[in-house]
Amino acid sequence: MKQEVALVLGSGGARGVAHIGVIEELEKQGFEIKSIAGTSMGALVGGMYATGNLEVYKEWMCSLDKMDVFNLIDFTFSKNGIIKGDKILKEMKKMIPDRNIEDLSIPFVAIATDISNDKEVVFNSGSLYDAIRASISIPNVFTPFDKDGSHIVDGGVLNPIPINRAKRFDDDILVVVDVNARIPNITTIPENADHEEKKYSKYVNTIINKLNYFIPKHETDKLGYFSLLNKTTGLMLHQISLMTLEKYQPDILINISRASFGTYDFYKSGKIIELGRSATIEAIDNFKTKNIIR
Repeated sequence: MKQEVALVLGSGGARGVAHIGVIEELEKQGFEIKSIAGTSMGALVGGMYATGNLEVYKEWMCSLDKMDVFNLIDFTFSKNGIIKGDKILKEMKKMIPDRNIEDLSIPFVAIATDISNDKEVVFNSGSLYDAIRASISIPNVFTPFDKDGSHIVDGGVLNPIPINRAKRFDDDILVVVDVNARIPNITTIPENADHEEKKYSKYVNTIINKLNYFIPKHETDKLGYFSLLNKTTGLMLHQISLMTLEKYQPDILINISRASFGTYDFYKSGKIIELGRSATIEAIDNFKTKNIIR
């Protein structure tokens, strides 16, 4: 009999692609995922798994190079954000049609934040893609998802690791994935990485130059707008996650170093997935060593 799992997938930008490797390794080792709760990329990957199309999504992600990712970004440079996010989801819908959450194969919830009414939003019914679009709306980067007059943004603002929203079953175990962990980075960088990054950076610089029209430039600002935003948001997510993990202690905690990959490194999906797989193997080994398998 397979060990049943309530799986919680945290937010973390491109590092959330590691959730694919986590899911694959859990299934490979005989665990049965009975429910998923996810925030941001955790909601996206979890939602794709709940449709039964995770392999399709994985193949698509791993096929994207730097320019493919760049071309999927629909820039708007509005006061509410610089990316609409509709182009990516439209492309995904071509491969994996939308469906209602209540019709998915397993219980699934996606977490978002209603900044108009200062509250958490739990998507457990209705359009899956609406839930995903809301949950991935990183403040100041993605424009908010508008629903019934409210502006809804990334669930990580209030609940980056939504353990309290996971549906539990008798005799299941709680498996949590934190892709913002403050642990040493053990990933290796290929020798040609610098060359590839420089090639890609010229396209990114185009965005930065445009942003200078919208963001005041100060000669004393050595950190940079996006670096500052990324670091402060990451620290916020980390502190909330620590409190959540302390309150709801998981049976298996899978940690992915925040230093492993950048928030927007989606073109490195293959490597990120393998990192998720290796981290899962280590976590399961530790779990078995403690002799707490039921």
